[in-house]
Amino acid sequence: MAYENLREFIAALEKAGELRRITVEVDPELEITEIADRVMKSPGGGKALLFENVRGSRMPILVNMFGSRRRMQMVCGSEKLSEITENFLALLESRGPMSFLEKLKMLPRLKQVSDIFPQEVRRAPCFDVVIEDPSFELLPVCKCWPKDGGRFITLPMVFSRDPVTGATNCGMYRLQIYDAKTCGMHWHLHKGGAEHLRRMKERGEVLPVTIVLGAGPAEIFSATLPLPPDVNEMMFAGLLRGSPVKVVKCRTNDLLIPAEAEIVLEGYVDPGELRLEGPFGDHTGYYSLADMYPVFHLTAMSMRRDPIYPHTIVGIPPMEDAYIGEAIEELFTPILRKQFPEIVDMHMPVWGCFHNVMIVAIRKAYPGHARKVMHGIWGLGQAMFTKLIIVVDHDVNIRNYGELVWRAS
Repeated sequence: MAYENLREFIAALEKAGELRRITVEVDPELEITEIADRVMKSPGGGKALLFENVRGSRMPILVNMFGSRRRMQMVCGSEKLSEITENFLALLESRGPMSFLEKLKMLPRLKQVSDIFPQEVRRAPCFDVVIEDPSFELLPVCKCWPKDGGRFITLPMVFSRDPVTGATNCGMYRLQIYDAKTCGMHWHLHKGGAEHLRRMKERGEVLPVTIVLGAGPAEIFSATLPLPPDVNEMMFAGLLRGSPVKVVKCRTNDLLIPAEAEIVLEGYVDPGELRLEGPFGDHTGYYSLADMYPVFHLTAMSMRRDPIYPHTIVGIPPMEDAYIGEAIEELFTPILRKQFPEIVDMHMPVWGCFHNVMIVAIRKAYPGHARKVMHGIWGLGQAMFTKLIIVVDHDVNIRNYGELVWRAS
């Protein structure tokens, strides 16, 4: 089922018994994290939480929307997520003898997938309420951990455009609130947004950026995915939904964003401006240290009537991101097999913080085969940050850690 917006998803979660409403007053500084952390670490990931009485704000906060296997299946519309990617790859295979990346670049010209490409509309609920004096202070932004450098928006969809190719990137990067008009933009150097900023710096111009809070669940999830630069995140969301994402042009720039968004923050990033960002209690269970990052300037703000603020919390696993990572693993294993046919299975344990540890089962054909696979994986996008790759024979159950240690030792 395609959920057009966050509200439809919340209604579906409630109907499925996957949501709990909390009506007592809660503090966005530390208290929401304490409650949510306990729920997320319960067996199966606990329920999604809708905090309806947030101190200092009239906006409810939704937490843990992705925090169970069942909820991720609802987001992706399938109980077997790998089938989504396998069907997608089968379509690409019909394009003839080209490399996998060449086929990805052909996507915009494929008639068969035209029904999953974003569909532009002229009017949108995300512009129902226009804020005359835009301010981050209108949002119930949480402080999660005691030594965090401040309050962080943790579930934003950040849209920017490559000034050379015209391709749009939608990524998820934490945003530290500095004051009413500015926040940090946590773009690592290898991220798409950072590349856009470098190119604007060469031109001596600022980069238009729009931050979206609270779109449909497939759109939010797609913003977390390590997709190649030639694959549009909203197109991939359409693939998950089975229907196109409705998009609308921003009020102050030409970026196309989900029309059903809860909150829209428009502005710019100046490539010549950096500010200290962090520390931040991260998904590793440790604080990431403060460092210099670009700054987003808020110039326009709009929202739906009675908007809902989406939020996530990261820390010592397992937490909500465990189920996001599990879904990513299942979606991308068929793609990894396409690159390396000898791979039988792949697993990124939650206790390895996903990207830090990867376990791969292969059909070994010759001495040194495992090493060849390791180096190949390290050459793939964000897999270059994987600290430890363990390669075992095809008959090893890589999700049975006891068997894995026995085989490795």
